[in-house]
Amino acid sequence: MTDDTPDFENTPADRSHDKRREKAVPSGRLARFGTFGRLVGGVAGGMAAEGARRLTSGQSISARDLILTPGNVQRMTDRLAHLRGAAMKMGQMISLDSGDFLPPELAKILASLRDQANFMPTKQLDQVLKAEWGNDWRKQFKWFNPRPIAAASIGQVHKALTRDGQELAIKVQYPGVAKSIDSDVDNVMTLLKLSGFAPPELEVDKLLAAAKKQLHEEADYQREGEQMALFKERLAGVDGFVVPTLHQGLTRGSILAMSFEEGVSIEELEHETAERRDAVMSRLMRLVARELFDFGVMQTDPNFANFRYRRETGEIVLLDFGACRAVDPEVANNYRTMLNAGLSGEREAVLNSAIQAGFMAPIVAEKYPDRVNRMIDIILGEMSEDAPFDFGDRAFVPLLRDEGMAIAKDKETWALPPVETLFVQRKVSGTALLGARLKAKINVRRIVEEVLESTQTRDQKST
Repeated sequence: MTDDTPDFENTPADRSHDKRREKAVPSGRLARFGTFGRLVGGVAGGMAAEGARRLTSGQSISARDLILTPGNVQRMTDRLAHLRGAAMKMGQMISLDSGDFLPPELAKILASLRDQANFMPTKQLDQVLKAEWGNDWRKQFKWFNPRPIAAASIGQVHKALTRDGQELAIKVQYPGVAKSIDSDVDNVMTLLKLSGFAPPELEVDKLLAAAKKQLHEEADYQREGEQMALFKERLAGVDGFVVPTLHQGLTRGSILAMSFEEGVSIEELEHETAERRDAVMSRLMRLVARELFDFGVMQTDPNFANFRYRRETGEIVLLDFGACRAVDPEVANNYRTMLNAGLSGEREAVLNSAIQAGFMAPIVAEKYPDRVNRMIDIILGEMSEDAPFDFGDRAFVPLLRDEGMAIAKDKETWALPPVETLFVQRKVSGTALLGARLKAKINVRRIVEEVLESTQTRDQKST
């Protein structure tokens, strides 16, 4: 082995394990369209078989029940994992964003999309690296491990050591992903409408346009590198967080090079003491509040894989800044108004601010005042005490869900909140979901009060 050839660390056992998840990414338009076609055909066949079974047994039939059979859900999951890109990303978003509202079987299978992605065979990986770094790309490294340490929807991450001794994490984008975003989103939305997740009565054009725009931004690794560097500046001197350092020389539009930062899955915190879990969750909640009211920029993807945990120090490593987006000042102000109303315990003010923010259409309050008041009272009850909030106690969630689902039966009440609000709420809800997973107990009220007060003071000084 010469000095120009990096050492590919990979044992025979590794290769045997990898082969089960090695699948070339369909990069051409026809190949991806064909995969969707096979998915639709398989789902249709599954629906026909399940429909026949139900008819012969005298059971009722609904399109939603037919499409959500375990076989069909597994077909969708497997195909989305194979396609990767925007198709898989939307499957991840459904599993995370829908939280308590998905059938348990569907939630479990879709959740596998968050951490069980396939990855490129070595030959395809080499083609991507040659296209970005040139045919002699290996000369830049002492070693480059072809087995990824992580594989997600848009790219996979490899560990490498440069000639000058820098240990790096190299994120490599799957080929064809950026060019297929628009068609992938449209195809997945067709599946969602078919399955009843996206009722045709809802106007989703603006939402789809925003989703496509954000996914195109996430596919621009140069942009993500810039956002990562900005977050590192914002959190400089803030204890408890680690942001990787960008390696500009090796970063390209579809390759993001950064310092390798040790850490284990954030879910490993489940095995730590309550004190450590609460401390980490407090920092994360404060970070979300600062993103919204202080930074004016939010990383809007709360996927658990975007956080790593360091047992020795209790620090959290923040990863994946492709979903960073500026927070519309009007959206931030709406949240400030709603939170202030909630902290003051004023039901009418909460209702008015929720309508102003677009979380609720006026017709909902007009037609279902009792249900709306019960929902607000539940929320006010959770916000009222200056005491630790138990994220693990989800007893109030079914109550809210039942009231909300009862209202949702009336199609006249259907409306989507503003797109920018949806992105922010996704981060807020996803962080709360992590708190539930960790069974954390933290004083959310006090964190919100402190951040609102400090940012209000700053805004007043600036004016």
